[in-house]
Amino acid sequence: MNFETLAGRVLVVGYPSTEPPRVVRDALQEGSLAGVILFKRNLVDGPEAVAETLATLKSPEPALVAVDQEGGRVARFGPPVLKLPPMRVLGERDDLELTRRCGRVLGRQLKALGFTMDFAPVLDVDTNPDNPVIGDRSFGREPERVIRHGLAFADGLADAGLLGCGKHFPGHGDTDTDSHFALPTLRHDLKRLEAVELAPFAAASRIPALMTAHVLFEALDPEVPATLSKAVVTDLLRGRLGYPGVVISDDLEMKAVADRYGVSESAVRAIEAGCDLLLVCSDVDACFAAREALARRASEDAAFATRLREAGDRTLAMRAKVPSTPLSGDALRDALNDPEARALEEVLA
Repeated sequence: MNFETLAGRVLVVGYPSTEPPRVVRDALQEGSLAGVILFKRNLVDGPEAVAETLATLKSPEPALVAVDQEGGRVARFGPPVLKLPPMRVLGERDDLELTRRCGRVLGRQLKALGFTMDFAPVLDVDTNPDNPVIGDRSFGREPERVIRHGLAFADGLADAGLLGCGKHFPGHGDTDTDSHFALPTLRHDLKRLEAVELAPFAAASRIPALMTAHVLFEALDPEVPATLSKAVVTDLLRGRLGYPGVVISDDLEMKAVADRYGVSESAVRAIEAGCDLLLVCSDVDACFAAREALARRASEDAAFATRLREAGDRTLAMRAKVPSTPLSGDALRDALNDPEARALEEVLA
Protein backbone atom coordinates (compact mmCIF):
# COMPACT_ATOMS: atom_id res chain seq x y z
CA MET A 1 0.00 0.00 0.00
CA ASN A 2 1.45 3.37 -1.00
CA PHE A 3 1.67 6.21 1.51
CA GLU A 4 -1.10 8.25 -0.13
CA THR A 5 -3.56 5.37 0.23
CA LEU A 6 -2.36 4.76 3.78
CA ALA A 7 -2.96 8.41 4.63
CA GLY A 8 -6.37 8.50 2.97
CA ARG A 9 -7.64 5.67 5.14
CA VAL A 10 -7.70 8.00 8.15
CA LEU A 11 -9.58 10.92 6.52
CA VAL A 12 -13.30 11.67 6.35
CA VAL A 13 -14.33 14.64 4.22
CA GLY A 14 -17.33 16.94 3.93
CA TYR A 15 -18.20 18.70 0.72
CA PRO A 16 -20.21 21.81 -0.21
CA SER A 17 -22.89 20.54 -2.61
CA THR A 18 -25.61 17.90 -2.79
CA GLU A 19 -23.41 15.62 -4.90
CA PRO A 20 -19.90 14.56 -3.89
CA PRO A 21 -17.23 16.10 -6.16
CA ARG A 22 -15.54 13.80 -8.65
CA VAL A 23 -12.28 13.96 -6.70
CA VAL A 24 -14.07 12.58 -3.62
CA ARG A 25 -15.75 9.82 -5.60
CA ASP A 26 -12.45 8.87 -7.21
CA ALA A 27 -10.61 8.79 -3.88
CA LEU A 28 -13.28 6.56 -2.36
CA GLN A 29 -13.14 4.24 -5.37
CA GLU A 30 -9.34 4.06 -5.09
CA GLY A 31 -9.54 3.25 -1.38
CA SER A 32 -7.61 6.43 -0.51
CA LEU A 33 -10.36 8.06 1.57
CA ALA A 34 -12.11 6.60 4.62
CA GLY A 35 -15.51 8.16 4.10
CA VAL A 36 -17.76 11.19 4.02
CA ILE A 37 -19.75 13.31 6.46
CA LEU A 38 -22.98 15.01 5.38
CA PHE A 39 -24.53 18.25 6.61
CA LYS A 40 -27.78 20.12 5.91
CA ARG A 41 -26.22 21.67 2.83
CA ASN A 42 -25.91 18.19 1.32
CA LEU A 43 -29.49 17.15 2.11
CA VAL A 44 -31.61 19.87 0.49
CA ASP A 45 -33.01 17.53 -2.19
CA GLY A 46 -34.63 15.33 0.45
CA PRO A 47 -33.88 11.98 2.08
CA GLU A 48 -34.70 9.81 -0.94
CA ALA A 49 -32.21 11.76 -3.07
CA VAL A 50 -29.62 11.34 -0.32
CA ALA A 51 -30.10 7.57 -0.32
CA GLU A 52 -29.76 7.51 -4.13
CA THR A 53 -26.51 9.47 -3.91
CA LEU A 54 -25.05 7.27 -1.19
CA ALA A 55 -25.91 4.18 -3.24
CA THR A 56 -23.63 5.46 -6.01
CA LEU A 57 -20.55 5.77 -3.79
CA LYS A 58 -18.14 2.93 -4.52
CA SER A 59 -15.15 1.86 -2.44
CA PRO A 60 -13.06 -1.33 -2.22
CA GLU A 61 -13.27 -1.00 1.57
CA PRO A 62 -16.50 -0.17 3.42
CA ALA A 63 -16.75 3.61 3.62
CA LEU A 64 -17.77 5.48 6.73
CA VAL A 65 -20.89 7.53 5.99
CA ALA A 66 -21.53 9.85 8.91
CA VAL A 67 -23.93 12.56 10.06
CA ASP A 68 -24.50 14.64 13.21
CA GLN A 69 -28.09 13.77 14.14
CA GLU A 70 -28.33 14.33 17.87
CA GLY A 71 -31.75 15.93 18.33
CA GLY A 72 -32.71 19.46 19.30
CA ARG A 73 -30.62 22.10 17.55
CA VAL A 74 -28.12 19.62 16.12
CA ALA A 75 -30.22 17.72 13.59
CA ARG A 76 -29.26 17.67 9.93
CA PHE A 77 -32.45 15.90 8.81
CA GLY A 78 -35.97 17.15 9.30
CA PRO A 79 -39.19 15.10 8.84
CA PRO A 80 -39.82 12.31 8.13
CA VAL A 81 -36.65 11.38 10.05
CA LEU A 82 -37.49 11.08 13.74
CA LYS A 83 -37.64 14.50 15.38
CA LEU A 84 -35.92 14.30 18.75
CA PRO A 85 -35.88 17.00 21.41
CA PRO A 86 -32.61 18.18 22.94
CA MET A 87 -30.97 15.37 24.87
CA ARG A 88 -31.53 17.38 28.06
CA VAL A 89 -35.24 16.51 27.74
CA LEU A 90 -34.46 12.78 27.69
CA GLY A 91 -32.12 13.16 30.64
CA GLU A 92 -34.77 14.96 32.66
CA ARG A 93 -37.40 12.34 31.87
CA ASP A 94 -34.86 9.76 33.07
CA ASP A 95 -36.51 6.84 31.28
CA LEU A 96 -33.62 4.73 30.02
CA GLU A 97 -35.79 2.51 27.85
CA LEU A 98 -37.24 5.61 26.17
CA THR A 99 -33.74 6.96 25.50
CA ARG A 100 -32.61 3.62 24.08
CA ARG A 101 -35.76 3.44 21.95
CA CYS A 102 -35.00 6.90 20.53
CA GLY A 103 -31.53 5.76 19.49
CA ARG A 104 -32.89 2.56 17.99
CA VAL A 105 -35.65 4.16 15.91
CA LEU A 106 -33.39 6.99 14.71
CA GLY A 107 -30.66 4.47 13.93
CA ARG A 108 -32.98 2.36 11.79
CA GLN A 109 -33.93 5.38 9.69
CA LEU A 110 -30.35 6.59 9.25
CA LYS A 111 -29.22 3.09 8.31
CA ALA A 112 -32.01 2.87 5.72
CA LEU A 113 -30.69 6.09 4.17
CA GLY A 114 -27.20 4.59 3.86
CA PHE A 115 -25.47 6.07 6.90
CA THR A 116 -23.14 3.94 8.98
CA MET A 117 -22.37 6.31 11.90
CA ASP A 118 -24.21 8.94 13.89
CA PHE A 119 -21.92 11.36 15.72
CA ALA A 120 -23.89 10.93 18.93
CA PRO A 121 -24.35 10.72 21.88
CA VAL A 122 -22.94 13.83 23.52
CA LEU A 123 -21.13 12.70 26.69
CA ASP A 124 -20.27 16.20 27.91
CA VAL A 125 -21.56 17.13 31.36
CA ASP A 126 -23.29 20.52 31.22
CA THR A 127 -21.89 22.35 34.25
CA ASN A 128 -21.54 25.85 32.79
CA PRO A 129 -24.70 27.89 32.07
CA ASP A 130 -22.59 30.21 29.88
CA ASN A 131 -21.47 27.39 27.58
CA PRO A 132 -22.29 28.54 24.02
CA VAL A 133 -21.92 25.19 22.28
CA ILE A 134 -23.06 22.33 24.58
CA GLY A 135 -25.90 23.34 26.92
CA ASP A 136 -29.04 21.30 26.29
CA ARG A 137 -27.18 18.98 23.92
CA SER A 138 -25.99 17.30 27.13
CA PHE A 139 -28.16 14.77 28.94
CA GLY A 140 -27.64 16.66 32.18
CA ARG A 141 -25.54 18.36 34.79
CA GLU A 142 -24.59 15.23 36.73
CA PRO A 143 -22.06 12.71 35.39
CA GLU A 144 -24.15 9.70 36.39
CA ARG A 145 -27.17 10.90 34.43
CA VAL A 146 -25.00 11.54 31.37
CA ILE A 147 -23.46 8.07 31.68
CA ARG A 148 -26.83 6.29 31.97
CA HIS A 149 -28.49 8.05 29.07
CA GLY A 150 -25.42 8.33 26.86
CA LEU A 151 -24.91 4.57 27.01
CA ALA A 152 -28.63 3.93 26.50
CA PHE A 153 -28.73 6.10 23.37
CA ALA A 154 -25.56 4.47 21.99
CA ASP A 155 -27.02 1.04 22.72
CA GLY A 156 -30.13 2.00 20.77
CA LEU A 157 -28.05 2.98 17.76
CA ALA A 158 -26.21 -0.34 18.06
CA ASP A 159 -29.54 -2.21 18.24
CA ALA A 160 -30.32 -0.68 14.81
CA GLY A 161 -26.95 -1.71 13.38
CA LEU A 162 -25.53 1.83 13.40
CA LEU A 163 -22.24 3.01 14.87
CA GLY A 164 -22.38 5.62 17.61
CA CYS A 165 -19.66 8.11 18.54
CA GLY A 166 -19.47 9.70 21.99
CA LYS A 167 -18.23 13.28 22.15
CA HIS A 168 -16.28 15.47 23.04
CA PHE A 169 -13.40 13.85 24.98
CA PRO A 170 -12.16 14.81 27.57
CA GLY A 171 -15.24 17.04 28.05
CA HIS A 172 -16.54 20.28 26.53
CA GLY A 173 -19.32 20.90 29.02
CA ASP A 174 -17.72 23.49 31.29
CA THR A 175 -16.20 25.74 28.63
CA ASP A 176 -17.39 29.28 27.95
CA THR A 177 -15.90 29.41 24.44
CA ASP A 178 -16.99 27.69 21.23
CA SER A 179 -14.06 25.80 19.71
CA HIS A 180 -15.45 26.49 16.24
CA PHE A 181 -14.21 30.05 16.72
CA ALA A 182 -11.51 30.06 19.43
CA LEU A 183 -9.52 27.75 21.72
CA PRO A 184 -11.35 27.05 25.01
CA THR A 185 -9.26 26.42 28.13
CA LEU A 186 -10.25 24.45 31.24
CA ARG A 187 -8.21 25.03 34.39
CA HIS A 188 -9.75 22.39 36.66
CA ASP A 189 -7.39 20.12 38.58
CA LEU A 190 -7.20 16.40 37.83
CA LYS A 191 -9.41 15.42 40.77
CA ARG A 192 -12.27 17.55 39.43
CA LEU A 193 -11.78 16.31 35.85
CA GLU A 194 -11.90 12.69 36.99
CA ALA A 195 -15.06 13.26 39.02
CA VAL A 196 -17.00 15.18 36.35
CA GLU A 197 -15.65 15.62 32.81
CA LEU A 198 -13.88 12.27 32.42
CA ALA A 199 -16.46 10.06 34.14
CA PRO A 200 -18.75 9.48 31.10
CA PHE A 201 -15.79 8.68 28.85
CA ALA A 202 -14.35 6.28 31.41
CA ALA A 203 -17.66 4.38 31.18
CA ALA A 204 -17.82 4.44 27.38
CA SER A 205 -15.75 1.40 26.44
CA ARG A 206 -18.64 -0.23 24.56
CA ILE A 207 -19.27 2.79 22.33
CA PRO A 208 -17.41 2.10 19.05
CA ALA A 209 -15.87 5.57 18.69
CA LEU A 210 -15.13 8.70 20.69
CA MET A 211 -14.58 12.18 19.28
CA THR A 212 -11.97 14.50 20.75
CA ALA A 213 -12.45 18.11 21.82
CA HIS A 214 -10.36 21.04 20.62
CA VAL A 215 -10.02 22.21 24.22
CA LEU A 216 -6.88 22.95 26.25
CA PHE A 217 -6.92 21.13 29.61
CA GLU A 218 -4.19 22.67 31.74
CA ALA A 219 -4.05 19.73 34.17
CA LEU A 220 -3.60 17.24 31.32
CA ASP A 221 -1.48 19.14 28.79
CA PRO A 222 -0.92 22.88 29.21
CA GLU A 223 0.58 23.26 25.73
CA VAL A 224 -1.80 21.90 23.09
CA PRO A 225 -5.52 21.12 22.70
CA ALA A 226 -6.71 17.62 23.54
CA THR A 227 -7.05 16.49 19.91
CA LEU A 228 -3.35 17.10 19.31
CA SER A 229 -2.07 15.91 22.69
CA LYS A 230 -0.42 12.52 23.14
CA ALA A 231 -0.77 12.96 26.89
CA VAL A 232 -4.55 13.19 26.47
CA VAL A 233 -5.30 10.76 23.64
CA THR A 234 -2.67 8.05 24.10
CA ASP A 235 -1.62 8.26 27.73
CA LEU A 236 -5.01 9.11 29.26
CA LEU A 237 -7.68 7.71 26.93
CA ARG A 238 -5.83 4.64 25.69
CA GLY A 239 -3.60 4.09 28.71
CA ARG A 240 -5.34 5.03 31.94
CA LEU A 241 -8.94 4.68 30.75
CA GLY A 242 -8.22 1.67 28.51
CA TYR A 243 -10.51 2.78 25.70
CA PRO A 244 -10.42 0.13 22.91
CA GLY A 245 -12.38 1.83 20.10
CA VAL A 246 -11.70 4.34 17.34
CA VAL A 247 -10.65 7.87 18.31
CA ILE A 248 -11.97 10.51 15.92
CA SER A 249 -10.86 14.12 15.79
CA ASP A 250 -13.40 16.91 15.74
CA ASP A 251 -13.33 18.95 12.53
CA LEU A 252 -9.76 20.07 11.86
CA GLU A 253 -11.07 23.21 10.15
CA MET A 254 -12.33 24.59 13.47
CA LYS A 255 -10.47 27.72 14.46
CA ALA A 256 -9.33 26.30 17.81
CA VAL A 257 -6.74 24.25 15.92
CA ALA A 258 -6.77 25.60 12.34
CA ASP A 259 -5.82 29.14 13.34
CA ARG A 260 -2.78 27.85 15.23
CA TYR A 261 -1.52 24.98 13.12
CA GLY A 262 -3.50 24.81 9.89
CA VAL A 263 -5.39 21.72 8.76
CA SER A 264 -2.41 19.77 7.41
CA GLU A 265 -0.19 20.19 10.45
CA SER A 266 -3.15 19.49 12.72
CA ALA A 267 -3.72 16.24 10.85
CA VAL A 268 -0.14 15.10 11.41
CA ARG A 269 -0.21 16.15 15.06
CA ALA A 270 -3.54 14.40 15.66
CA ILE A 271 -2.25 11.09 14.29
CA GLU A 272 0.92 11.45 16.38
CA ALA A 273 -1.25 12.14 19.44
CA GLY A 274 -3.16 8.89 18.91
CA CYS A 275 -6.24 9.80 16.87
CA ASP A 276 -7.32 7.20 14.33
CA LEU A 277 -9.72 9.09 12.09
CA LEU A 278 -9.66 12.77 11.11
CA LEU A 279 -12.57 14.98 10.07
CA VAL A 280 -12.20 17.76 7.50
CA CYS A 281 -15.80 18.82 7.21
CA SER A 282 -16.13 21.32 4.35
CA ASP A 283 -12.90 22.09 2.49
CA VAL A 284 -12.18 19.26 0.07
CA ASP A 285 -8.87 20.80 -1.02
CA ALA A 286 -7.75 21.05 2.62
CA CYS A 287 -8.58 17.38 3.12
CA PHE A 288 -6.41 16.29 0.21
CA ALA A 289 -3.63 18.64 1.31
CA ALA A 290 -3.78 16.91 4.70
CA ARG A 291 -3.55 13.55 2.94
CA GLU A 292 -0.39 14.74 1.19
CA ALA A 293 1.10 15.96 4.48
CA LEU A 294 0.36 12.64 6.20
CA ALA A 295 1.82 10.66 3.30
CA ARG A 296 4.93 12.83 3.20
CA ARG A 297 5.50 12.42 6.93
CA ALA A 298 5.01 8.66 6.68
CA SER A 299 7.58 8.46 3.87
CA GLU A 300 10.13 10.29 6.03
CA ASP A 301 9.45 8.69 9.42
CA ALA A 302 9.03 4.93 9.88
CA ALA A 303 7.55 5.33 13.36
CA PHE A 304 4.91 7.70 12.02
CA ALA A 305 4.12 5.29 9.17
CA THR A 306 3.57 2.54 11.75
CA ARG A 307 1.23 4.79 13.75
CA LEU A 308 -0.65 5.75 10.58
CA ARG A 309 -1.04 2.10 9.60
CA GLU A 310 -2.30 1.24 13.09
CA ALA A 311 -4.87 4.03 12.87
CA GLY A 312 -6.05 2.94 9.43
CA ASP A 313 -6.34 -0.70 10.45
CA ARG A 314 -8.37 0.15 13.57
CA THR A 315 -10.65 2.39 11.56
CA LEU A 316 -11.13 -0.19 8.81
CA ALA A 317 -12.05 -2.88 11.36
CA MET A 318 -14.82 -0.60 12.63
CA ARG A 319 -16.00 0.39 9.14
CA ALA A 320 -16.19 -3.25 8.07
CA LYS A 321 -18.74 -4.02 10.79
CA VAL A 322 -21.35 -1.64 9.31
CA PRO A 323 -21.32 -1.30 5.51
CA SER A 324 -23.50 1.35 3.89
CA THR A 325 -26.75 -0.27 2.70
CA PRO A 326 -29.17 2.43 1.52
CA LEU A 327 -32.70 1.30 0.72
CA SER A 328 -34.78 2.58 -2.17
CA GLY A 329 -38.37 2.83 -3.31
CA ASP A 330 -41.14 1.53 -1.05
CA ALA A 331 -38.66 -0.06 1.39
CA LEU A 332 -37.04 3.32 2.05
CA ARG A 333 -40.36 5.14 2.30
CA ASP A 334 -41.62 2.56 4.78
CA ALA A 335 -38.47 2.95 6.87
CA LEU A 336 -38.75 6.73 6.92
CA ASN A 337 -42.48 6.68 7.70
CA ASP A 338 -41.95 4.27 10.56
CA PRO A 339 -45.10 4.22 12.77
CA GLU A 340 -42.87 3.84 15.82
CA ALA A 341 -41.12 7.11 14.95
CA ARG A 342 -44.45 8.92 14.77
CA ALA A 343 -45.56 7.35 18.07
CA LEU A 344 -42.29 8.39 19.71
CA GLU A 345 -42.72 11.96 18.52
CA GLU A 346 -46.14 12.04 20.21
CA VAL A 347 -44.67 10.69 23.43
CA LEU A 348 -41.90 13.29 23.34
CA ALA A 349 -44.06 16.25 22.29
